[in-house]
Amino acid sequence: MNTIKKIGLTALGTTLIATSASAGALSVSGTAGVTLNNVDNRDKGNSFSMSDSLNFSGSGELDNGWNVTLNMEVDGNTMDDRSVVINMGDMGTLTFSGSGGSSAMSAVDDVMPTAYGESWDVIGSTTETTAGGASKVAVTGGYATANSFFYSAPEMVEGLGVNLSYVPSGTSRPDGTVSVALAYTGIDGLTIGYAQDDNGLTGTSKIENNTAYIKYAYGPVTVGVQESEADQSSGTSGDDESSIMGITYQVSDDLTIGYTKSEVDLGDKALDQESENLSISYTTGGVTIAAALVEMNNVGGSANAQDDLDGFEIDVSFAF
Repeated sequence: MNTIKKIGLTALGTTLIATSASAGALSVSGTAGVTLNNVDNRDKGNSFSMSDSLNFSGSGELDNGWNVTLNMEVDGNTMDDRSVVINMGDMGTLTFSGSGGSSAMSAVDDVMPTAYGESWDVIGSTTETTAGGASKVAVTGGYATANSFFYSAPEMVEGLGVNLSYVPSGTSRPDGTVSVALAYTGIDGLTIGYAQDDNGLTGTSKIENNTAYIKYAYGPVTVGVQESEADQSSGTSGDDESSIMGITYQVSDDLTIGYTKSEVDLGDKALDQESENLSISYTTGGVTIAAALVEMNNVGGSANAQDDLDGFEIDVSFAF
């Protein structure tokens, strides 16, 4: 009996040793927080909300030196973003996003400096309306869907980064979309970028997007400007333009204040949607307290007084 036990335990120990030698690393991180969001001229009901997510990451190294990482996010009680990342060393990094992925352009639709949130995205939503209120529009951005590819090329020219993405065709997208984004950081403190893609549709429904931006950081101050366009293949009524600027001042290692402003010129509207955001963020340990005071005029290009909004958001989040 003792011999049988010894043989069994030896075999089990050998199996565990072999498994640990070939297994990768598994880590879990998460965030939890409470947010208060209030907007006048909109019936939000309960203005409090909660964020709760766990991010699981498992990785391992292949025999050829490549590293493969699986990322999965559980947000509340649902499966959210998930991706497989293949780091190929000198050949770059390839990411396949099953959900929550970005195109090369949508990843840089608004990269202006801010202490908390984009000017156009803190208050309201694209569908939140009250008593016939207009729906807001986002700044011009790229198109991305689930089950898409994102490739970060290795640095071929000093300071030049290149990202490519491919969104396959689907039921509502007859064509696949290839998106490209370039960013030059070869001068200390300076970032210059450009990106483009299209909406994957054909004929007169096709819309081509592009964006260009420049940011400069000097000491505690970072400033930036960004211009974007969405051009429809036929006519000009579907052509939109976006302008964004931002500035932040890092008061200390923990405290940052910022101001950002955006304007969306809608081709089929007489008025431009305008937004301003004054924000502040303070981090100590694993706790971040952030707030933004936002003013948004002519929401969705509307001239109605009810579509001029003022609001604020306060967020307290904990990282673990």
